[in-house]
Parts: sequence; structure tokens; C-alpha cells
Amino acid sequence: MGSLEDERSLLEDGLVQNERSSQYTGDGSVDFHGKPVLKQNTGNWRACPFILGTEGCERLAYYGIATNLVTYLTNKLHEGNVSAARNVTTWQGTCYLTPLIGAVIADAYWGRYWTIAAFSTIYFIGMCTLTLSASVPALMPVECVGSVCPSATPAQYAVFFFGLYLIALGTGGIKPCVSSFGADQFDDTDPRERVKKGSFFNWFYFSINIGALISSSFLVWIQDNAGWGLGFGIPALFMGIAIASFFSGTPLYRFQKPGGSPITRMCQVFVASFRKRNIEVPKESSRLYETQDKYSAIEGSRKLEHTEELKCLDKAAVPSDAEIRRGDFSNPWILCTVTQVEELKILIRMFPIWATGIVFSAVYAQMSTMFVEQGMVMDTTLGSFTIPPASLSSFDVISVIFWVPIYDRVIVPIARKFTGKERGFSELQRMGIGLFLSVLCMSAAALVEIRRLQIANELGLVDEGVAVPLSIFWQIPQYFLLGAAEVFTFIGQLEFFYDQSPDAMRSLCSAFSLLTTSLGNYLSSLILTLVTYFTTKGGSVGWIPDNLNEGHLDYFFWLLAGLSFLNMLVYIVCASKYKQKKAS
Repeated sequence: MGSLEDERSLLEDGLVQNERSSQYTGDGSVDFHGKPVLKQNTGNWRACPFILGTEGCERLAYYGIATNLVTYLTNKLHEGNVSAARNVTTWQGTCYLTPLIGAVIADAYWGRYWTIAAFSTIYFIGMCTLTLSASVPALMPVECVGSVCPSATPAQYAVFFFGLYLIALGTGGIKPCVSSFGADQFDDTDPRERVKKGSFFNWFYFSINIGALISSSFLVWIQDNAGWGLGFGIPALFMGIAIASFFSGTPLYRFQKPGGSPITRMCQVFVASFRKRNIEVPKESSRLYETQDKYSAIEGSRKLEHTEELKCLDKAAVPSDAEIRRGDFSNPWILCTVTQVEELKILIRMFPIWATGIVFSAVYAQMSTMFVEQGMVMDTTLGSFTIPPASLSSFDVISVIFWVPIYDRVIVPIARKFTGKERGFSELQRMGIGLFLSVLCMSAAALVEIRRLQIANELGLVDEGVAVPLSIFWQIPQYFLLGAAEVFTFIGQLEFFYDQSPDAMRSLCSAFSLLTTSLGNYLSSLILTLVTYFTTKGGSVGWIPDNLNEGHLDYFFWLLAGLSFLNMLVYIVCASKYKQKKAS
């Protein structure tokens, strides 16, 4: 009888304990003061409006500069087409390179919240500097007199590019952290919240494009018609609103503790495996070193299950006889845990998938460069209204805004019935569809350019640098296809690099996904440079002269279409061999 009462008592205690634990998040998240958080009071969708609002305003500020930057460089700083395009893609590339700095700081030291807060301030200072450079007469370049356009002074260049690259640094601390910080609001150990997290990435990208839509339509018109001082000042104002929105949600946020430097941990695995290069890896993975605690030795990380690939790295987790005798396993430069080794393996497995995103990003870079320059030599009138060529990018944004809810509410439920996957498509399938759409996008741009050059030739406009009477609205299909490709590829990348990354490296892996955009911009600059070099040999005007009517921009678009197709084939091979992360 006593034993039955004891069993009942133990069972009741267990039920109470389980009930209490279910009230708290199971992924190690804490509140602002470092205490465990109750699910019902924090995170989930109740915290997301502040994060989505922050991202929407910040992206409005960013695209308020980026969308029409090539126009400012050509019309105000009096740069040529190639030079302006190269400066834009180099700056945009830097904006997607600096996230590596912010990611390392967030994962290792400050956490995502304080990294966003600090770099937002830098961002705001950069926006204000840029506004001053376009408002203060002494900092503004002299206007053209007829066909004579004096170059900007070194001081004017210095102030403008100083503000521009402060923005690049500021966005580097924000971009890898905001999407991850938003996803942190959903408990990875709760199946219901995990499904909501997949939906969060869709609406996160939706908020980005709401900001971009306002920039590519309203702000572009302000810049072209009301002046660049006001056109840069409005984005600066919205950056201030973004900062206010972010801090407003602080009581509702869930926070993940920083887990120490991911770069140091990777180096430790390399060093330990090299030092033990002559040790044989045991066949039983249970003989590899791992902490006996429930949680990983790495702060903010679950344990990772051992995998069979890259067994040379497993040497780092093999305890030597001397270490076993001493019972000293505290030096990670000599002995690493299985989880630490698996972190590095995950990054190596991700690399081929990551690399295929570079060519896609080179295609995406054309929206703010060659698509705009193509539009500048097309008919931009609609009745008595003149359409700024850069504002056509709003159709890319409209495409994204159209496809996100369709994908989230229609495509995913239908796909779920056929695939059995909770998110409809896997992240890899989703990215593959986007790569195919990028091929169609470049092909559409090439076909429009072929028709534009035919009209220029028929009307004898080849030697004249004037617009051709072909409506700029013929560019809509290429923008619409690019928007659809974004919904599949870029959002798929956000999901992939968050879900597949080690828990304590999520900011870093988000930065790696952004790095593809950076390298894509640099690749676009490289391709532009090489195309200009090889096609202007022997005194030829080349594919992309200042007068596009006598060039062959269509060849450039076909080149990118071909590269995109080859890239898609490589991706299919890499994706078919990829092995998913396994966390305990």
C-alpha cells in the first residue's frame, strides 16, 4: 500500500514538473534580465510586430538609398555608366560583407539584441551624413552647364562615400541578427511554434519588400523631382523610427545567450585534429568525447549527433590515453566535444549550397544597375507623367508582395498534401525553384533588349544616345520573374541557414547567406569589368558603352542566363547529396 502511494506521489510530482517545464521555452532562451521565460508572456507572434516593423523601416531606409543610387552617381556626381554601376555593386557587396563582423560580435559577445542596437546607431549617423552631403551647398557637386559636367571635388566625394560606407557598416550589424532574432521568438523544441517560425520567414521578407516598395516608387519620385536632400532625409527619418520600434518590444522578446567565438571553436577543432592526426578514430562513436550533462558545453547550444562524414575531424574528439589517465578534458585546443566537431562539419556541408547562391545574387544585382540603365533608354512617359527608370523595381517588390501570401496560404498547404513536409517544400527544393526562375528572368531581359535594339536600328537611333520609343513597361516581366525567384531562393536561404546552422552559430550562418549577395555583387562587378575589357579591344564600342543604342546589352543578359543555368545544374547535384543536421 505504501509503495502504491509512493508511486502515485512520484507520478504526481513528475506531472507537476512536466507541466512547469512546458510553461517555459525548451531552447534555452531567457528574458531581458537573463531569467527563464514563460511561453505565454513572451516571444511568438506577440513579439514579432516590433521586429517586422523594425525591418520594414530599416529596409525602407536602405532601399531609399540603394534603389536610385546609380542615378545620383551619374546625374549628380557625373560618373559614367560603367563606373556608376561598379560603384553601386561594390557598395552593395560591402553591405553584405560587413554582416560577418556583426554576426561574430553577436554570437560571441553581445548577443543579437545589443548588436542590433549598437549598429543601428552607426547606421543612423551614416544616413544623416548622406543627407548633409546632398543638402549643404558646399558638399554638393556643381550642376552641369549644357554638356559640360564638372567632376565632384575630392572633399565632396569623401563626405558622400564616408556616409555611404557608414551605412554599409551599420547594416552589417543588423542584417544577420534581425531575422535570427525574430526566429528566436519561436521555441525550436515546440512543434507548433516551429511551424509558425517557417511562416515568420515569409512575412519577414514581406516586410522587407513593403519598405522597398515605398522606396522604389514614392522615394524615387521625391529624389528625381523634389531634390536629393529631401530624398535622403526621409530614409534617415525612417531609420530613426526603426530604432524606436525595436526598443519598444524589449519586454516581450526572448533572448539567446552568446555562446563564445564560433571562429575560435572552429580553429580549436582544426588544431586538435591536426595534433592528433596519428590517432585512429574508433569505430564506435560512443567512444568520442562529449559532456555527460544534458546540455552542450557550448552556451546556448543543443548537443549535435555524430555523423560519419569528414572522419579526419573526429580525431579532435578522440581522448588520448594520457588524457584518460589524468581525467583532464578541459583544454579544447587538444580535445573537443562531438558537438564542437559537428559544428564545423555542418559549415563544411553547407558550403556547396552556399556557393551556388553567388550567381543568383549576381543576377539580382542587375535590378539596381543594368535594368535601370536599360530603362533609361526606353520610353518612360505615361501620358504627361514621366516614370523614373529606377521606380520599375517596384514591380519586383509588388511581385514579392503578391507571391509571399500566395506561397504561405495557398502553395504551402497544397504542397504539404503531396510532400508530407510541414512547410510544403524543403528549404533545398524551394531554393532550386528560385534558381530556375532566375534563368527565365535573364532571358526575358535579353529578349526586351533585342527588341529595343531592333527599334533603334530601324529608326536610325544607333549613333544617338536617346531613348528608344519602346515602353519601359516591357521590363515588367523581368522584374516580376525576379520577384518570384526571390520568394523561393532568398526566403529559402533564410530558412536553410537558420534551421541547418548550429544553435550557437545562427547569426554567423545568416551572415554567410548574406555573403552570397555580397559576392554576387562583386561577381557582377567582375563580369562587367571583364566584358568591358574584352569587348572594347581593337577600338570597338563594346557591349555596354555609354550610348547603349550602339552596344549589345542583350549579350550581357544572355551571358548571365547561361551562367544561371549552369549554376542551377551544379546546385541540383549538391542539394541531392546534402545531409540534414541532427540535434539531440
